[in-house]
Amino acid sequence: MTTLLDKPATATGNERSARSLVDAVFRAREISIAGALVLLILGTWISNPGFLDSQGVKDLLLNASILVLLAVGQSVVVVTRNIDLSVGSVVGLSAFACGKFVAGTDHGVLVVMLLGVAIGIVCGLVSGALVSFGRVPALVVTLGMLYIIQGVDYWWAQGDQIGAADVPDPILSLGSGSVLGVPYLPLITVVVLAFTAYYLRSYRSGRELYAIGSSPEAARLAGIPMRRRILAAYVFSGAVAGFAGTLWLARFGTVVADNAHGWELTVVSAVVVGGVAITGGTGKVWGAALGALLLTTIGSALVVLKVDSFWQDAITGALLLAAISADRIVNLRMTAALRKRSARHGNGA
Repeated sequence: MTTLLDKPATATGNERSARSLVDAVFRAREISIAGALVLLILGTWISNPGFLDSQGVKDLLLNASILVLLAVGQSVVVVTRNIDLSVGSVVGLSAFACGKFVAGTDHGVLVVMLLGVAIGIVCGLVSGALVSFGRVPALVVTLGMLYIIQGVDYWWAQGDQIGAADVPDPILSLGSGSVLGVPYLPLITVVVLAFTAYYLRSYRSGRELYAIGSSPEAARLAGIPMRRRILAAYVFSGAVAGFAGTLWLARFGTVVADNAHGWELTVVSAVVVGGVAITGGTGKVWGAALGALLLTTIGSALVVLKVDSFWQDAITGALLLAAISADRIVNLRMTAALRKRSARHGNGA
């Protein structure tokens, strides 16, 4: 992806060549993830043919939709060499707030969606402003936001919960309805995914996010408005998380204060496993979506095979470590290749 950005004059042919090598490696990872996903599905289906019946496929798509959506928003932040650990708590706050708003009313789906997105935007603005303009480390800011939002949610809920009977039917239909047999939620997720991928690839401001993650210093020298771009990335991630909260309400109907608790690490794992480098500058949202789908499928397969759920966390952790190790190896090899080429060209001069 980074090769799509118009390179500043300081970029060299060696850097472009090395970056192409890295992109090729991450494309190979996406293909590997897709292959592993297919093998996992086939293996589980052979062990239990009911895994791929119509209801099984529908459940798999529905279970993956919200995680894929969050992975898309997280990817936009991670490519800038930052992270957003507050997405799970934003989902919980948005779901509960929207549930409170619609309980016993006849509010339409669009109004609820706008409310969820607005809540997410506010959370994203706070995190993004502290990271971009306050220059506070992203890990510290978003971890703090995680606990603040959770505290607000618990204080507001006071042990209360929203039941499906309190949610208007049009909203519940969004979570359970389908068109031509395909549930609405996966279709909505694909639309957001396609839009985000197109924006990152086709718009200069989208490509600048990759430039910031690849080399903040070079991006600054090239005149890229880094603070505004990073702020925009956090606002987008927050908006997506807030939107995911409305879908959570539509999907499950019953909402409590700790919805999506702990999902932030699962989302980060999906993004990194999917080929978006934790060091920024490389990766695609399609890969992050594949990573989220893989993790969701692993969880569903373990349930079908009656394996202890502990192994899902263990496998997720192992995949995360493997992905980060692979990123580190690629970066070291790229650096070594650049040094050798620079030395060779220097001697030739």
